[in-house]
Amino acid sequence: MLKHGPQREEPLFGAQCCILRSQETDQPDLSQAPPFTLTDLKRAIPQHCWEKNTFKSVSYLVKDVAIVAGLAVAAYSANTWWAWPLYWLAQGTMFWALFVVGHDCGHQSFSSSRKLNDFVGNITHSSILVPYHGWRVSHRTHHQHHGHVENDESWHPVSKKLYESMDPMARIGRLTFPISMLAFPFYLRSRSPGKTGSHYDPSCDLFVPAEAPLVETSNRFMVGMVALLAGFTVALGPLAMFNLYFMPYWINVMWLDAVTYLHHHGPEDEEKIPWYRGEEWSYLRGGLSTIDRDYGIFNKIHHDIGTHVLHHLFPQMPHYNLEEATEAIKPIMKDYYRVPEKSKGPIPFHLWGHLSKSFQQDHFVADQGDIVYYEKDPEFAANLKASQKKASA
Repeated sequence: MLKHGPQREEPLFGAQCCILRSQETDQPDLSQAPPFTLTDLKRAIPQHCWEKNTFKSVSYLVKDVAIVAGLAVAAYSANTWWAWPLYWLAQGTMFWALFVVGHDCGHQSFSSSRKLNDFVGNITHSSILVPYHGWRVSHRTHHQHHGHVENDESWHPVSKKLYESMDPMARIGRLTFPISMLAFPFYLRSRSPGKTGSHYDPSCDLFVPAEAPLVETSNRFMVGMVALLAGFTVALGPLAMFNLYFMPYWINVMWLDAVTYLHHHGPEDEEKIPWYRGEEWSYLRGGLSTIDRDYGIFNKIHHDIGTHVLHHLFPQMPHYNLEEATEAIKPIMKDYYRVPEKSKGPIPFHLWGHLSKSFQQDHFVADQGDIVYYEKDPEFAANLKASQKKASA
């Protein structure tokens, strides 16, 4: 494999437009440094795409909150066995939409006011039991080091050595589908395999000392939300809160885990997504290893979070401009843009296969090498069955 040093920021001209191709398959070798720079992509994006419209952002938030309230009132009023499961799915999806609003606040793309962004972020995230500032800082780390084996923060691969040292139950929780779709609350509490600390702990090495008061502020918002939930439980009863909040919360968690996993795993063909170390890693190459997805009718409900490549490269851009900006950079990216498979109907059932297949074969990466790919543990299924049998004994 050809080796490339650090990428230089140069304009995109003539001969630089060639894309290296694999000598074995004559397919474009997308693990190599691209023939364009981050500056080239930025120049191609219309200037208005960078503008933040506070009124528009607030209108999306108001719409989401109104739908959440309307669904809760309707389901509580109906209170029939057949309505509750439909409510869980719909409200869980809307909780996920609220998370995306807070996500945009964390990137400061909601508005030009940091105070407003952080206030809205704390409100929306604490409402679904996410510590806004704790998550915001770790998510910033994820963006700063996307695609790096060791330095990425969420859904990064484990090395073979770490994989072999993992407790069997940790492997089940991290690498077994669909159990891994419930991982997010546990990630908030104890981070990913190989990392220590908690999103709730101001002294965690995720945070610099100046960020500790912000983490404590979000923790207070969380305590307030827990108290509010306790009050509603006393007023409405445990069964009502189970239906109104507990079940939608876990649907939201599954949305969050599935979407964030799919943006970094499971390409829609036989291509392997590269992960980097050392001098082979760059911010641009790491961002180009992310994947856009089509979520059918949910694309607009969860604020175009599926337009993910451009978001990773330019996270400060408002969500309502991501699609236009993506179209502007496609001619420059060429093969480096992986065109997402279109949903064949309103529900994106096609993504289920990519999700399941990835969990079956993406288990670890090599301990050595600056460009590595996921490898499969041929004994994973047998070891999983043995672990489950032992746990049930």
